[in-house]
Amino acid sequence: MSSLIKKHAKSSGALQQTRVISLFSLVGMSLTFIMGVVSIFGDSSSLTTVLFIASVIYLVAFLSVNKINIKISSIIVNYSLYLLMFYLVLTGGVAQTGPLWIFIVAPVSVYALGLRNGLIHLTIFLTIICFILFLPQELISHAIYSPEFKLRLILSFLTMTFLSALYEYSRMQSYKNALEISSQYQKLAMCDPLTKLANRRNASTVLQQEKSRVSRNNEPLSILLCDLDHFKAVNDKYGHNGGDKVLIDLSRVFKENVRQQDCVARWGGEEFLFILPQTSAEQAAIIAEKIRANVQNHTIMFLEHQINVTISIGIAQLEADQTIDELINNADKCLYQAKELGRNRIIP
Repeated sequence: MSSLIKKHAKSSGALQQTRVISLFSLVGMSLTFIMGVVSIFGDSSSLTTVLFIASVIYLVAFLSVNKINIKISSIIVNYSLYLLMFYLVLTGGVAQTGPLWIFIVAPVSVYALGLRNGLIHLTIFLTIICFILFLPQELISHAIYSPEFKLRLILSFLTMTFLSALYEYSRMQSYKNALEISSQYQKLAMCDPLTKLANRRNASTVLQQEKSRVSRNNEPLSILLCDLDHFKAVNDKYGHNGGDKVLIDLSRVFKENVRQQDCVARWGGEEFLFILPQTSAEQAAIIAEKIRANVQNHTIMFLEHQINVTISIGIAQLEADQTIDELINNADKCLYQAKELGRNRIIP
């Protein structure tokens, strides 16, 4: 059940990321296209060409989000953004304002690539930006910025990176906390709060799943319906706290005497249901007798009292074309017969 929750949460997170990458690609495509159109009337034909190429790349990223892969789209968006920023810093853009666009890189990187990968990419990105800023003119001609501008640009970018990383970390922690809370609520919905066993709703789900597997694989499925003998007398003598202690202790005994693939559920009150996959009625009878004997020999300590109880068990195996209700009714009839014959016994 927990894995299903995580799977659902993961798909929801992927859907949200897809929408954000789609939105950023659409905005990036629109902005670079508009800027490209505006730059047509300027003096830099190379800037116009670069902006139109960037617009086409963002269009490809936008179209590939749903049709190809979200990871590929994220890589296209980030790497094209990095290259565009390198060009703007190298050339200065319009009126030496090109470097001011680098601040959008940090939040996009940590969100699209994840916190760890995003920070690694940002470190490499800033290293290349510093190399371009302090590149000697003798090696390659590039835009000239004052030392004060370079220093403030780097410090501002580091500040933006820190804030983006902090926000992404907080977002991921909130996501994990929400996932954990959702998982806990789901467990509470499927678990008996007193015994910590599966509850009736959970057991019904497991029965349906096992019935489907029986249909596919033609494997036997048996159930044990168990009831505590004279439990009302225990409640009357020791109070409800004593009765609860008996239920809790016996739940541990039940879990210790079944296999890993078996399911033990509190069916209601002092009734318990054992779901035994790949088990015939004959094999289930052996398991039931083992459980009955261990319960009979188990002493429950409550305050200074020693409480000993017994159980009665009805056994039923799922037959072809039989419904779950019919299976449980058959086990219930066997349980009723065990009680009629004096209790503390199993009836297959």
